[in-house]
Amino acid sequence: MSPQQFQHQIFAWFDQHGRKDLPWQQDINPYRVWLSEVMLQQTQVVSVIAYFNRFISRFPTVQSLAAADVDEVLQHWSGLGYYARARNLHKTAQIIAANGGQFPQTVEGLSDLPGIGRSTAGAILSIACGQSQPILDGNVKRVLARFQAVMGWPGETKVAAQLWEISQRYTPQHRTGDYTQAMMDLGATLCTRSKPKCEICPVADGCLAKQQGLVAQLPQSKPKKSLPTKAIYFLMLVDEQNQVLLEKRPPTGIWGGLWSLPEFADLPALDAWSAQYGYRISHQQILPAERHSFSHYHLSYTPILAKLENPINNVMEADSALWYKASDIDLLGLPTPIKRLLTILPRG
Repeated sequence: MSPQQFQHQIFAWFDQHGRKDLPWQQDINPYRVWLSEVMLQQTQVVSVIAYFNRFISRFPTVQSLAAADVDEVLQHWSGLGYYARARNLHKTAQIIAANGGQFPQTVEGLSDLPGIGRSTAGAILSIACGQSQPILDGNVKRVLARFQAVMGWPGETKVAAQLWEISQRYTPQHRTGDYTQAMMDLGATLCTRSKPKCEICPVADGCLAKQQGLVAQLPQSKPKKSLPTKAIYFLMLVDEQNQVLLEKRPPTGIWGGLWSLPEFADLPALDAWSAQYGYRISHQQILPAERHSFSHYHLSYTPILAKLENPINNVMEADSALWYKASDIDLLGLPTPIKRLLTILPRG
């Protein structure tokens, strides 16, 4: 199937079946496309819609996002995960706002900004600016890897380069925004990872994976390796007003910039910390351990619920720690596991 035939089939399918009522498809501009593309990384459309609507309501322009405090940005991102995305959004918004609110008009210029890769840059330029630019997000990788029977894991340099060449070759010069959206839709709704609907796929006749019986095997998965496990303790320290102590995490790394519970490698470290700050802790209750998985390790955490006996002295820096009412759970940027732990605390 030639690129022209492929494009014709894709457009015919999109015109009849493509999604056209998603919130970021309305009032299209580079800011809204950029925000949606970043949110959709590692996250399904159905989950993103509510987050996008809340986010765009609070930060309707790149200037309003740039002017906001990063803590508020993280709070509106809380629950979406991969929090570096939110920090990079904020950094990039400030750069663009300083440039008069204008987004760069080249892939190279956009890719120089924090958190914007080649595929996101291509999506912004094709959907919002009408440029003929290829993309290669997860959905499009799957469609093209199957259509051309590309063997190997797409994360490998040679395989990625092959897929980019195919994406470039099949990207049309016209209706670029519709084509980009159509390709993402095709991967999300028909050419899915499991149980693909090949019988109604508009390009099934030219799909080499279908012809060769390789649909279930492509794209090939990343070679598996066992992930290490890190074990820690989280202290849920509650005062007489049923407030819990939270600490702000460093700006980079896991849960960067979010508020979390004090974390310790072992119980002696917890005892040393309480002695350092003069906290008298009583009624310690060790709760069942839980697990949270990141891309490169598993976190096994044991919550410890404890009561603060002595009145609070201002012994910790105000910008790095605070006493927090569990009833105000939605007012801070909190990692999902921490937010879940806080739901067991009294709401007084």
